Amino acid sequence: MERRPLGTTGLSVSALGLGGAAFGQQYGAVSDAEITDCVRTAIDAGVNLIDTAAYYGRGASEEFLGRALEGGWREKVFVCTKACRLDRAVFDFTPEGTRKCVEGSLKRLRTECVDVLLAHDIEFATDYEYVFNETYRTLHDLKKEGKARFIGMSCYPLGLLKQAAERCALDVVISYAHGHLADTTLVTKFLPAAAAHGVGVINASPLAMGLLTNQGPQPWFPGPPELIATCQRAAELCRSRGTDIAFLGMQFAFGLKQVPCTLTGAARRSELEVNLKAMSTPIDESLLAEVLEVLAPVRDLTWKSGNWTG
Repeated sequence: MERRPLGTTGLSVSALGLGGAAFGQQYGAVSDAEITDCVRTAIDAGVNLIDTAAYYGRGASEEFLGRALEGGWREKVFVCTKACRLDRAVFDFTPEGTRKCVEGSLKRLRTECVDVLLAHDIEFATDYEYVFNETYRTLHDLKKEGKARFIGMSCYPLGLLKQAAERCALDVVISYAHGHLADTTLVTKFLPAAAAHGVGVINASPLAMGLLTNQGPQPWFPGPPELIATCQRAAELCRSRGTDIAFLGMQFAFGLKQVPCTLTGAARRSELEVNLKAMSTPIDESLLAEVLEVLAPVRDLTWKSGNWTG
């Protein structure tokens, strides 16, 4: 599998990374055996970065991943986890809360050090100056203490993520739902700033939180109705051509060569294999052009997330 440099970390990461949200049983029950099979199949296929978080399943994702990586598998992969978000509406960006969260993550992951540690969804903080100072300082201290090799932050609003990259000496950031068929602002608006500060970028949610799927997003999806409706028209076009918009969407995301790593949320081998196939199958340029034309009216349309108003 193609490897790409992750900013100035010195890590060479697989173009496809494994996202662990579904390990936390948030999208339906998945067994220990299924998760272990998916994780180890991914590693055997060349995936060397797995992302999880204390928030996913209130620690369940980390527990499942910790078990799956036993027996020498931990040494074959870079593990990224995220702290400070504990539940859908529960956040703790304080030094004490961050430390407590990280200690729990290390225990669940059965490791003494994670490769990447991020403050999770910082747009939900009520004081960004506090995050850029106190939370960042705690991450930096944890790095010095050997609890994490590299540190960073994640959030949806690119304006806030750009401020984080400029204000803090971050190694890595995760951006979600900005590097996909309907929105490439991750590349056009954020990557130049990331490169200027040596920050490695991971692209999460390349199917835009379910927008680019046949079933569409969950009822709680925060985006505007016109975005949902337009993406469904694009999905119908793909079906009429005998393909799945999710497959085309993964192909498109992998084609963003400037992005070091794109995460897939697979939790079963069958789901993983679809994404591995998308990596190796040439994209249908004619269909892609038609889909992009359908999506043109909602190109780069975003939504409010957290407390950010920039």
